[in-house]
Amino acid sequence: MWISLDGTNLYIDPGPGALSKCWSSRPPLDPSKLDAILLSHRHLDHSGDINAMIESMTEGTYHKRGAVFAPAEAMDKDPVILRYIRSYPQKIEVLRQKKKYKVGTISFSCPIKHIHHGTETYGFKIKGKKKTISYIADTRYFNGLIKAYKSDILIVSVLRMDPSRLDHLCVDDVKKLVAGIKPRTTILTHFGMWMLKAKPWAVAESLSRELRRKVIAASDGMRFDL
Repeated sequence: MWISLDGTNLYIDPGPGALSKCWSSRPPLDPSKLDAILLSHRHLDHSGDINAMIESMTEGTYHKRGAVFAPAEAMDKDPVILRYIRSYPQKIEVLRQKKKYKVGTISFSCPIKHIHHGTETYGFKIKGKKKTISYIADTRYFNGLIKAYKSDILIVSVLRMDPSRLDHLCVDDVKKLVAGIKPRTTILTHFGMWMLKAKPWAVAESLSRELRRKVIAASDGMRFDL
């Protein structure tokens, strides 16, 4: 996800193909304009292109610029951010629960550690001048999510239609989150095969009617005007 807010550009979770998707976007998204890259956790579907994106943010390492924020496990335990590349950004910071970070004109925090995902995982609460955006990354539902992610716009990773043994959210979890957080808009993303078969846009429409809140299903290349 590329977020442009109040003149600050963030890329969240550059999974496989992130760099090529930036350049194939219309209009193209230029990684050298990024102010920071945020990584929620080290799993491949979220981190596969992070090294390529760091190189691109620094214009092939010719300009030391930008920041990278990632969990300690992404760099210390089976690292996904390669050691040789860590000197390219202006800074790399380790994410901590409840710590506040500043990037350009915006600030963000990791309001709660996602204790049910098998690796060190955080979501993000991003505060601009007029808007607050929350991103709930992969996790099983647990108490504390609603209080942690109060915001105007909620982005939720929802892998499955129904509950399962996997440490991911399902549609019933989304209902609880939206009812408790009451965001102006909720964007569903990170669909597994069963969600895709259920047609995410139809699921979102059904949730909008049931919850009486605006719910949108993300799609590749989708743009949402803040």
